[in-house]
Amino acid sequence: MKNILVIDDEKNIRSTLSVCLETMGHRVTAVGSAGSALAALRQERYDIAFLDLRLGNENGMDLLLQILALSPGMAVIIITAYATFETAVEAIKLGARDYLPKPFSPAQIRHAIDKTTCALELEGRVAELENRLKETVPEISLDSGAPKMAAAIDTLTRASLSDAAVLMRGESGTGKGILARMLHMKSPRANRPFITISCPTLSEELLASELFGHARGAFTGATQDKEGMVERAEGGTLFLDEISEISPAIQGKLLRFLQEKSFERVGETRTRKANVRIVAATNRDLEQAVQQQKFREDLLFRINVIEIPVPPLRERQQDIIPLANRFLAFFARDAKRAVPELSGAVEQAMLAYNWPGNVRELRNAMERAVILCPSQVIGPEFLPERIRPETGKSVRIGGHHSLEEVEKEHIISVMASSVNLDEAARILGVDASTLWRKRKRFEET
Repeated sequence: MKNILVIDDEKNIRSTLSVCLETMGHRVTAVGSAGSALAALRQERYDIAFLDLRLGNENGMDLLLQILALSPGMAVIIITAYATFETAVEAIKLGARDYLPKPFSPAQIRHAIDKTTCALELEGRVAELENRLKETVPEISLDSGAPKMAAAIDTLTRASLSDAAVLMRGESGTGKGILARMLHMKSPRANRPFITISCPTLSEELLASELFGHARGAFTGATQDKEGMVERAEGGTLFLDEISEISPAIQGKLLRFLQEKSFERVGETRTRKANVRIVAATNRDLEQAVQQQKFREDLLFRINVIEIPVPPLRERQQDIIPLANRFLAFFARDAKRAVPELSGAVEQAMLAYNWPGNVRELRNAMERAVILCPSQVIGPEFLPERIRPETGKSVRIGGHHSLEEVEKEHIISVMASSVNLDEAARILGVDASTLWRKRKRFEET
């Protein structure tokens, strides 16, 4: 049962539509003006509103904007006797979910509600999946203050509604795989599998088997039939990471699959079909690879229907500190400790750094800081040395410092650049227990 608001200045329409909706089992409130509609929305939450575009002297388009501002999660279905293609497009652009011309039948009303309900349920599932994924993948976010990244996310959102092949371009570590998963989660395929294949890690024979499966006896070690990732991804999305690394033979098979949605397992003649969306990623110049005859031009055209350039972290400086704080919260929760803060010196150093490893490097730096920094404020000494500002090194060999000061600076520096306490102890040539005691003493001084 849905709680539905009917907004129409014609009493007969309000009455007829209310009866129709109540017969379907919904709870209905009917009003005849913009003021009454806004008053009802302030008092109660509604799932769906049927809104007439002409409310006497009032403009339904203006009311649509007010409704969405007041109840952003509510679905609005426009109804009007003055239906034109232009008004329909304008209403959808402003945020309406559907558009029904008068007169309409009960079947049309039911269809509109069913379609809107399915869309709302899908969005709810996507939101739930995003929240779950944030628990394990802190890079997931649809918010970005950087224009280039915001443009990439906007293209991703639009592309998610189609089944077109998508090519993500960007340096290693920029989060292309994360964006591919986001694309899948926002698509109608969200409740079907999302499968990743890292192309450079497999030989030609293994990649063919991994993609399309193989028949028993197809090659040495193939002791039984095996389905490939294309079959496992049925109805979902297959993400091909670093697609530039696949061999010409596999390129031909992949091209055929993109064109016909058909394939054969290795060592088998039976043709199979699969409904799978292909999303690919590369950190190489594929056009140059085409010129060098290392990559098929026709395959490039097929995978590059929608291109999403993913900017490097150095070109999205607005995101560095928010991303760092998200990583800190994630790793602090995992370590069961309070979320530490970045000192001003650390923020300055991070904004000045070039981040050649991109988001992956930032993630690793924050994970290390959470592990090694005992206090609630992370200082420059807990950044990896390559990121740390020169001014952060207060002690230098040969300077006028005590042995204790030199030891403390050296131990902190080694700990900040080590994966864990045991590794730092091995580098320093001391027992982990000894290093732990020294670190505790540093905290107290």
